[in-house]
Amino acid sequence: MSDSLKHECGIAVVRLRKPLSYYKDKYETPLWGVNKLFLLMEKQHNRGQDGIGIGCCKLDMPLGQPYIFRRRDAAKDSMASVFRGELKKYNKMVRKGVFDPEKPETVKDKFDFGGEILMGHLRYGTSGQFDSGSCHPYLRRSNWPTRTLMVMGNFNMTNAGALNKKLIDRGQHPIFGTDTQTVLEEVGFHLDEHHTDLYHKLRDEGIDGREIPEMISEQIDLPEIINESAEPWDGGYCISGVVGNGDMFVMRDPRGIRPCHFYINDEVVAFASERVPLMTVFEANKEDVHELEPGTCTIVRRDGSISNHRFHPELPKSPCSFERIYFSRGNDPDIYRERKAMGAALVDQVYESIGSNFDKAVFAFIPNTAETAYYGFLDGLRLLRRQQVRAEIMDACAKGELTEENLDNLIMRNWPRGEKAVHKDIKMRTFISQEKGRAQLVSHVYDITYDLVKEGDALVALDDSIVRGTTLKESILKILARTNPRKIVVCSTAPQIRYPDCYGIDMSEMGKFIAFQAAVNLLKKAGKSCVIEKVYLACKAELKKPEDERVNQVKGIYEGFSDEEISAEVSRMVYPEDLDWHGEVEVIFQTIENLHACIKGPTGDWYFTGDYPTPGGFATVNLAYVKWFEGAEGRSYDLPL
Repeated sequence: MSDSLKHECGIAVVRLRKPLSYYKDKYETPLWGVNKLFLLMEKQHNRGQDGIGIGCCKLDMPLGQPYIFRRRDAAKDSMASVFRGELKKYNKMVRKGVFDPEKPETVKDKFDFGGEILMGHLRYGTSGQFDSGSCHPYLRRSNWPTRTLMVMGNFNMTNAGALNKKLIDRGQHPIFGTDTQTVLEEVGFHLDEHHTDLYHKLRDEGIDGREIPEMISEQIDLPEIINESAEPWDGGYCISGVVGNGDMFVMRDPRGIRPCHFYINDEVVAFASERVPLMTVFEANKEDVHELEPGTCTIVRRDGSISNHRFHPELPKSPCSFERIYFSRGNDPDIYRERKAMGAALVDQVYESIGSNFDKAVFAFIPNTAETAYYGFLDGLRLLRRQQVRAEIMDACAKGELTEENLDNLIMRNWPRGEKAVHKDIKMRTFISQEKGRAQLVSHVYDITYDLVKEGDALVALDDSIVRGTTLKESILKILARTNPRKIVVCSTAPQIRYPDCYGIDMSEMGKFIAFQAAVNLLKKAGKSCVIEKVYLACKAELKKPEDERVNQVKGIYEGFSDEEISAEVSRMVYPEDLDWHGEVEVIFQTIENLHACIKGPTGDWYFTGDYPTPGGFATVNLAYVKWFEGAEGRSYDLPL
């Protein structure tokens, strides 16, 4: 993706089903679980680079011994820092004789992460503070294990303000700025309520106080706690948590907006945001890794029993299509196929754009995430050319004009030419992101292969999505223009992004979308500026309605304009004014119809179509427009209290 875009976080959970001694005997290390957690997180490093956190809960620890631990870090290279730090502690304790790695029970007693339940989180923050305190997991401590709670997740709640108000109305004092706190406190509140009810019941029955904790642990109804906690939530989420007694849960939102997969064998129960890390880390077949059903919660009790519970009635599924387009690792077999299909689906538009002449075109991609789609794009171009060659040969045969000489000419001429024309300097981009006020360096993030483009050639560059258009204008088009093509065609495997996201992606400010800016420009050029204010008033009125009656009033901005008209205006807007080059720039976007044809199964497309899967989405889009119109900045994920 050419535009910098932060997005969904990643989770990893490893729940051992055997004593540590089993893994020591079989795999020669009592840290088998820690190693697996590290690998699951490393294989999902694409999902979070702002910071990480890991947690551990030990089962059946003696009274008075600590049983729950966590480490969090938001510094650069936090993954390596956290795991390297824990390994150094482990080795130091071995050298000092604090425990004996040949006796795994001593590792469990003394090493913080020598437990059976291990959790990891990779953070890509879209709001709140970017420090270690904002990294998951969040921890709520108590002297009672059955009131202690550790939670982490990949989520955004669209109604965080209402959730905080609910806490306030109870008499609590929530810390604003993160919806993670609301989730932790909501689950924690119901956990406390159940715990207190059980305690009073057992105490009133005359049960000895020393026996009560064990009985509460056996009787605590975690499915009911989840049901009560999730009832007011509106958003996309995959949330994992562990109670101090060792009961663990992983839950997924009812629409399946955020991804979650799991793997179970006789040694481990493991969860991750993506399927492929589980396949790789546990050497599992595709069929052995399953998707957690939306609206359900998998619970692993401290005794190792596993159950799945539905906490919300079944709803139509709307999984985030950006997972398929960009976020998830491309080595998942289904995602790989779909990305190739999305590239191939652009062939007809591109062929028309270059004047139906492959001999005068060079095909490339914007590194690095568009590479898989590019392979599909080339396959589609070659298939089109093969079909043309076949028709030409058949025609020549029918006319009796087929000779060895013109056969070679028919086969070899006008063949699509794919090249590595664009290069990306990852280190340069990282440096720029860390050094504020260095806009003059942006144009050097990308570089070109010189002398590939010949006089009269068009240069076609495939990108996976175009959000703001900033990098196109400030960097990519400037560097591509140095090849002096007659035309530059930038094609996006994603459709036009017209509306904000409110379920995890950092796309909440309306005025930053290049497609939205283009539609506003077209309204002004057409003398229809009154529509801009009309939509503003409609959005304000919409926000006063009950949540289940709201609709997306921002669609009015796009009415009357075709996709092609908006694309043409985008092409004009991203053309750098200071270029000493006078060729044409055309930006082509995927169609909604082709996107749905390429992606297998249900597809959430609200950022393209404005059709949100939850009531909170309609509040978000109307509020985002109001804030844009009024000149306010900041995310629009929630109505104010």
